[in-house]
Order: sequence, then structure tokens, then C-alpha cells
Amino acid sequence: MGIGVAIAIILVVFVLILAPFSIKLVPNKHEYVIERLGKYVKTLSAGPHFLIPIIDYVAYKRSLKEEPLDIGSQTCITADNVTLEVDGIMYLQVIDSAQSAYGIADYHFAASQLAQTSLRSAIGKITLDSTFEARETLNQHVVKAIDDAAQNWGIKVLRYEIKDIKPPRSVLEAMEKQMQAEREKRAEIARSEGDRQSMINRAEGERSEAIARSEGEKMKRINEAEGRAQEILKVAEATAEGIRKVGEALASTGGREAANLEVAKKYLDEFGKLAKANNTMIVPGNLTDVAGMVATAMTTLRQTSKTAAPMPAARPEAHPERTVAAR
Repeated sequence: MGIGVAIAIILVVFVLILAPFSIKLVPNKHEYVIERLGKYVKTLSAGPHFLIPIIDYVAYKRSLKEEPLDIGSQTCITADNVTLEVDGIMYLQVIDSAQSAYGIADYHFAASQLAQTSLRSAIGKITLDSTFEARETLNQHVVKAIDDAAQNWGIKVLRYEIKDIKPPRSVLEAMEKQMQAEREKRAEIARSEGDRQSMINRAEGERSEAIARSEGEKMKRINEAEGRAQEILKVAEATAEGIRKVGEALASTGGREAANLEVAKKYLDEFGKLAKANNTMIVPGNLTDVAGMVATAMTTLRQTSKTAAPMPAARPEAHPERTVAAR
């Protein structure tokens, strides 16, 4: 009885000692590579697993998370023989833990070295100016090169990014001068375009102003001409109406006598004004022959009336001038 208890106790102690070696808890997004007596047996995924103590053991532990891998700075020579310092960063992920353990000794070192050599090869095919513009192309080239070589490594390169490109100081100074010259060129072109557009705008403004001024002057002259024409027409119409009225007055009863009297009156008024305005004047010999002057004026008026409009027949008088004179 005592020996059996002792054996049971020994067995329990032995189980307790070997328990940590027989039970394995694999964390999430991790895998364990198990070997039995030095030979690969299986790969454990996340969760609890039972192993044969001492015989089975964990040979490799792999993380299935995305891993950033810094690629150190390296010297690259472009197609136009310019030396550049280039560094980058690579993101990779283990997709097969067993292959990553047995396919290559150190996949991190292998991937970083392959990234550097691929980048040097890609930069050697392009010029310095194209290097800054072709970052995306260079990144894709590195990713493709590593994926093609790492098919048996159990890893997948997700992306590669160039962090910095450092050309020599002399090249930087030359690039700065070139950029400054280019900026000055663009500024000069912009100023010249501005001056050109300004001159065009001023010319168009002056042209529009001249056209508007000429149109205004044209309308002004047309309006003035129309005004003068209307004035001449109105004066002519008024003159014709006055002549017609005079003709009608002369044709009426007593019209000729009234006209004789008005002409004589006007003659005497104007002669009086002439005498006031001048100290010396030439007096006609027949100054006192008012009747003769009135007869002459009436003869002229009668001839004018006949020309302007037919006058009604006057009363038969043999010598109207003499009648006025007799009066």
C-alpha cells in the first residue's frame, strides 16, 4: 500500500512537471512550427494544443502580422552617372510559417538585401530627373522582384516605399539654380502676358470709345441736320402761309388801300431811323414823292403775289398809283 501511494505521487509530480511541455497555447495571429525528434511534424495555429513531452517541441515561432522592415540607406548610380543616397521601408507578411522556417535561413535579411539590389538596378536605368518622378514605378519594381524570388520563402511583400533620395550637394545646388531660372522664366512670361493683355484691353477700350464717340457725333450731326431741315421747312411753311395771308388780304375789299397805307408808314419810320443814326446821309431827289414809292412797292408786292399764288381779280382801276397819290 505504501509503495503504490508512493508511485502515484511520483506519477502526479511527473505529470505536473511535464504539463508545461505538453500543453501549448498559441496566441492569435501567430503560428508555431513543431518538430518531433528533429523532424517537422505540423504547424500549430492560434489556440491550445497538446504535445508529447520531450519528443515534440516548438522549433520556430512565426507572427502572421504585417511587419515593417527598414531598408538602410544605400548608394545608387543613375543612368546619367549621378550618385544618390536612397533608403526605404518594406512591409511584408508571413503566409506560410513552415516555408519561412525551412525555405530560407533568415527571410528578413534576404528580403532587405534583395530590395536593395533591385532598387539599385531600377535606378541605374533612369536619369536623375526621372528618379524623383518615378518613385511609384521604382516601388512596384522592387515589390515584383522580391515576390518573384520569395515564392519558396513563405512570405508576401505587401508594398515598398522609398523614404528619401539624397543627391550630392553640387547636384542640389545645380537643381536649385535650374528651378530658380525656371521660376524666373515663368514669372517673366506671366508679366509679359499680363502686359500684352493690358495693351489689348486698352486698345479695345480706345477702339470702343472712338466708335462710340463717332456714333455720337454722327447722331448729333443727323439730329442737327434734321433740326435745320425742320427749321427750314417750318420757316418756308410760315413764309408761304404769310404770303398766302397777304394775298388774301390784298384780294379782300380795302386790302390794297390798307397795304398802301402800311407801306407808306414803314417808309417814313425807317427814314426817320436813318436820320437819327447818321449825321451825314444821301437823300434821294424824290424824297417827298411818297406816293411814287408806295406805288413801286405795291407793284412789286403784286408781282410777288401773282408768282406765289393766283390772286382774285381786283376791281378795275386804271391807275391805282395815281389814286393813292391823289389822296
